[in-house]
Amino acid sequence: MLENYFPILLFILIGLLVGAVPIALGGGITRLLGHHRPDAEKLSPYECGFEAFEDARMKFDVRYYLVAILFILFDLEIAFLFPWAVVLRDIGDFGFMAMVVFLAILVVGFVYEWKKGALDWE
Repeated sequence: MLENYFPILLFILIGLLVGAVPIALGGGITRLLGHHRPDAEKLSPYECGFEAFEDARMKFDVRYYLVAILFILFDLEIAFLFPWAVVLRDIGDFGFMAMVVFLAILVVGFVYEWKKGALDWE
């Protein structure tokens, strides 16, 4: 019974080794061969080559989040289109019409957001 799980255990162990060994080697090689001479300029915060001029906790415009949510929403439709396209011949006309309804709802939502001005960036 347990021999059925051996390939899974082996896969997990190899995955952990592939992830952990380069990290361990990279850190060790850096400590052995790298120069460790910290100074004030190296330890200073970096922000596009100049000093930070505003608080890091400044408020963002809510439109930024709305556009991000809309992008995720309309981008996720692709996750449904690929499997549908693969099995289109197997699911027949019912599957085709179901996807047409799904895409019609997405298009109506997209047009609504467009008309409301949620996609305009000023």
